Amino acid sequence: MEREYTDKGLVTLVYAEPGGERAAVMQRSSNMLARTDVTAARDVDPDELAAVEDDATRDRYATEVERTSESHAPDDAL
Repeated sequence: MEREYTDKGLVTLVYAEPGGERAAVMQRSSNMLARTDVTAARDVDPDELAAVEDDATRDRYATEVERTSESHAPDDAL
């Protein structure tokens, strides 16, 4: 899971599959996130997953998935 903040008050969340080959990118308002937990994992419709083309990004996502899954249960708030 990766977070990125925009100048419009949006937070971009990225949830990647193990291996980092595919990921779902979601934008949420920072106000909404103040009321809702962001969890370590989530179920995503396969149609919402996009291929991660960049090798470095794919490797980074795979590393983060492994690190997060070793230290958090899927429903843990981050």
